[in-house]
Amino acid sequence: MPAPSRVRQELAQEAARIMLDDGIRDFGLAKRKAAEHLGVDARHEMPGNLEIQDAAIERSRLFADADSQAAYRSRLAAALVVMERLRHLEPRLVGPLLQGLVESQPLINLHGFAETVEEVILELGERGIHCETGEHRYRSRQGREQRVPFLAFRGPDDTDVELTIFPLDGIRQAPPSPVDGRPMARAARHEVERMLEDAAQSAGLSAAAD
Repeated sequence: MPAPSRVRQELAQEAARIMLDDGIRDFGLAKRKAAEHLGVDARHEMPGNLEIQDAAIERSRLFADADSQAAYRSRLAAALVVMERLRHLEPRLVGPLLQGLVESQPLINLHGFAETVEEVILELGERGIHCETGEHRYRSRQGREQRVPFLAFRGPDDTDVELTIFPLDGIRQAPPSPVDGRPMARAARHEVERMLEDAAQSAGLSAAAD
């Protein structure tokens, strides 16, 4: 496979910057904005979603500093608080935070599992948590579209939480990732705890080296 062209690499890097800095989750929109910013014809060969994700991960590592590392640990800790409070939903962490990315918008993406979304809305309301409702659309490799409801609400430490509610048996099969079409990566609470421990340890080593 030939190496990607310089323009394609620049488009991937610019799209990654836009997604991280502007909190854009739509790969197509990020690509169009990247082409506009670089003055490239939108019909030019565009990078794939996986190329953009790889560029975002690399950018996050390259520009990591004490503040961004602290923000990452803080968001993981906030995710753990929510996951503990909703442990009966067997929540799973997904999305950029799971990939180690620190976006400008402190958003925590979780998958939860319940018989109905209404029972989760009722429970949150009883806890005094107001939530907005929405819907995600996932397309399988067979081309079938699945619509899954999500609840958006405020979490700890000024974070926003987006909790997608799947049926109980949805825990067995993750929906396809918009990046590569493979089952979306998910992390249970004990895995997020380990991620936080590793991040804290890395921060301690960095401080000792300084």
